[in-house]
Amino acid sequence: MITIKTNHGDISVELFEDKAPISCENFRQYAKDGHFDGTVFHRVIPNFMIQGGGMDENMQSKPTREPIKNEADNGESNLRGTLAMARTGVVDSATSQFFINLRDNDFLNHGTRDFGYAVFGKVSDGMDVVDTIAAVATGNRGGHQDVPVDPVTIIEVTTEDQA
Repeated sequence: MITIKTNHGDISVELFEDKAPISCENFRQYAKDGHFDGTVFHRVIPNFMIQGGGMDENMQSKPTREPIKNEADNGESNLRGTLAMARTGVVDSATSQFFINLRDNDFLNHGTRDFGYAVFGKVSDGMDVVDTIAAVATGNRGGHQDVPVDPVTIIEVTTEDQA
């Protein structure tokens, strides 16, 4: 079990270790390294998703490890409450950024429009916190759109073996 502690409350996450082993190990390693501490949910789009894990509140990207293989073909779907790896237009470009789906986003699934976005876990508790974050006021900041006006900070991400 993973706990994402935010300034809006805690989000508990169950990882799909068997379906997305590369993505899960990647996420766990970033958590163990303290990478997520002090990052923000920098992209919040109601009725779509909230994205975080890579930028600080000044919209500066944190250094990352090398990109990982995209596991979007693992049979999991981008359903409400699932976590998926964010990436660029390059299929195998995911590093530390992830998003939580606010609704079923079938168009992000493997083979729908492209290779898709790898689902690697789901919210097991704290979806009310996710929905609260989804409702914050947003604007443009640092060349980015849909940025919360007041930072939504990830205080820390802990794994069960860190607790």
